[in-house]
Amino acid sequence: MAERETNFNYGAYCGLYCGACALMAATERGEVEKLLEKEEPAAYTVEQLTCHGCKTDVLASWCADCEMRRCARERGVAFCCDCADYPCEHNNTFQADQYAHHSVVLKNLEAIREKGPEAWLAEQAERWSCPSCGARFTWYEDKCDACDADLYDCRAEERDLTE
Repeated sequence: MAERETNFNYGAYCGLYCGACALMAATERGEVEKLLEKEEPAAYTVEQLTCHGCKTDVLASWCADCEMRRCARERGVAFCCDCADYPCEHNNTFQADQYAHHSVVLKNLEAIREKGPEAWLAEQAERWSCPSCGARFTWYEDKCDACDADLYDCRAEERDLTE
């Protein structure tokens, strides 16, 4: 059996915390196939869903095609907030689209700018850990798999940001 790659990068160019991504969590656990079992018929392959973060070469298909990733790499910035054109149309459109987990990217980028990437990553690791048992959870989980505690998922966070 091949050894599983352990190089993951949780800080996306756009300000997402990929440590809360269900695809990355499944990749880390070696369980991407389980995600595919839920789809009939399967719309993706294991390779298309395997992701180590957008700053690596192991990307989910939509991360590989991301315009913000391409732009940040071309401009040589670690995060969009490091760019002279930040915030731009890409950031604003992404933040306001239909996906609740995207709603925090501008807030996150400002935190990265103010506190630095390391402090932000540490805060995000804590934020995406169950307050009752410490188990890591993902963007759309509202109950902890480990202890059944209620969780503050990205949908609740989006509601709080827009009120």
